[in-house]
Formats: sequence, structure tokens, C-alpha cells
Amino acid sequence: MSSSPHVAIAGATGAVGEEMLKCLVQRDFPVGELTLLASARSAGRKLLFGDREVVVKELDHDSFEGVDIALFSAGGSLSREFGPSAASAGAVVIDNSSAFRMDPEVPLVVPEVNPEATEDRPKGIIANPNCTTIITMMGLNALHRKFGLKSIIASSYQAVSGSGQAGIVELSDQVKALSEGRDDFERNVYPHQIAFNVIPHVDQFMDGGYTKEELKMLNEGRKILGLPDLQVTCTCVRVPVYRSHSVSVTAQFEHPVNVEEARLAYDGHPGIRVVDDPQDSLYPTPLDTTEKDDCLVGRIRQDMVLDNALALWVVGDQVRKGAALNAVQIAELL
Repeated sequence: MSSSPHVAIAGATGAVGEEMLKCLVQRDFPVGELTLLASARSAGRKLLFGDREVVVKELDHDSFEGVDIALFSAGGSLSREFGPSAASAGAVVIDNSSAFRMDPEVPLVVPEVNPEATEDRPKGIIANPNCTTIITMMGLNALHRKFGLKSIIASSYQAVSGSGQAGIVELSDQVKALSEGRDDFERNVYPHQIAFNVIPHVDQFMDGGYTKEELKMLNEGRKILGLPDLQVTCTCVRVPVYRSHSVSVTAQFEHPVNVEEARLAYDGHPGIRVVDDPQDSLYPTPLDTTEKDDCLVGRIRQDMVLDNALALWVVGDQVRKGAALNAVQIAELL
């Protein structure tokens, strides 16, 4: 691959696509040529890349001639339709949707956790994990390497940015209406009011009562860590937070673990920082990670039910590390 690759972004006008642009600039990614792609209605728009404007083109099957790296954030159906075309044209596709995550011939990568997986990509496609999975894996990777992860019990507190711009707008509109004493707002994105509320429903319910989002933590976690027998129970909850996800995790390990050893285990691991001094009210909150690269971990405690287990709290920016930044970091590995 060229030292100054031709990069394309499919879905460039969406929230994650625009964040990918920011990440490329802020991390000084050596972009040789840049192609921005979106739907026909967005074609012709101009987006800033550094100090220059780039015109958005309509996404089609011939958009990837000469492209080295194609970052996809256009949704699963478009990834399935156009991703193989990009790969056939010679691009390495880094896809942010769920389209290819569980394909055994497509690596599922968190660069700080399993960077070696990028080397074997027979279809020319690399998948970005689900945002909640990424943030949880960032919190558990250092502990897994030292103590051997056995099981996860998790509850997520997921920001409305996970529903795209429409989720952000719906929360904002509802907060504004309620602050003005009105209740005449619409509920289009969520089945219930999201302002000043929490909704234990993220994605579609499946047989057995779990949602697709909750099962992603199980299936993707097993694939990323190479632990086919990893046990996972997860409850995903939508909360009235604009951007960063939080995850409460009880993690059980193969080997004995204590709090001090756990805190020390994070030393030297990039992308994750310990913020854990409850006596001074120091612990991660969503606002602490908004528009930031690092995930934060705190509230590390010995679990009082399971042996060899810790309870902890992990927070990360859903749009950034949970999507755009992770994809750009994969591109950096290439």
C-alpha cells in the first residue's frame, strides 16, 4: 500500500463519517487523495478536510477505482451492497456496520486488543465491532491479559448518538418542549419518551428475550478475544445522554484478582485510563469522554457474589472510539 493512500469514506455526511474526517486530520493520517461518498441527495455538498473543501460524490459501484482504504459508515444494507465492490476494486474495506462482523472470513478488530487480526482478511474487509462492545473490550482487555477472562455480566447506559443524528435531535426536541411545559412532541426514534427517562430497549428483541444489541456483546466479545466459551449476560439501556456510552461490568476471571492488581494491570495499555478515587468523587462520566480518544475505567471493586471477580465502570465516546476513531486506527495498522 502507498505511504500516502487514497482514502474513501462511504457515508461521509453522517455523524460517524464526519467524525472519521476529523480523526484523519487530528491524527495526521497521510491521506494522498480523498474521496467522499454519500447518497444522491447529499452529492454536491462540500465538507472541510483540514483547510480545504472536498465535494461529496454519489456512492455507486464504480466509486472505488484507485482507492486503497475505504471507510464505510453508511449502514448495513449499503455495506453489503457496495463493500464487496470496493474490495474487488482493490481497496481494503473497514466497515462500521454489523454487515460482516460475524463472517468467519472477516476479522473483527479493536486495535488495542487484537491488532494481529487485520493481517488475515481474505475478503479484503475488516469489521469494526459494535460501539458498546468496543468500549467494554477496552475496559477488560488489560485484565483479561493478566487474569484470564471467564464471564461478563454487563448493563450498558447508551447515549442517543447510537441512534444517529435522529436520536440526538429527538432528545434535544423533547428536552426543549418539556422545559417549555409542552408535551406535544413526537416519538419517532424511540418507543417511549427519552428525555428524563431510561429505556431498557436497544435494537430488536430476539427469541429468549435478549435484544440484538445485547447478543452482540456475547458474539463479538467471543470473536475479538478468541474465547469461544466466554459467558456473557448483557442488558442494554438507552439513556438521555447525547454522546458517550457507559457500561457497568461484573467480570469473572480464571485466576484470583484484587483491586490493586487490577488498577496496576492498566499501566502501559494505550487508549484506556484509570479514573478511580471515589472518596474525591473521581470516577468516569460520559462528559469526561465526549470528543476524547481514551476510554476511562473506574469504580473498580471486588465483586461480592462471584469468586475471582471484579465490578467496574467503563465509559467511552460512542461516535469516536466506538466508531470513527476505531476505524481510523485500523487504517493506521494497514
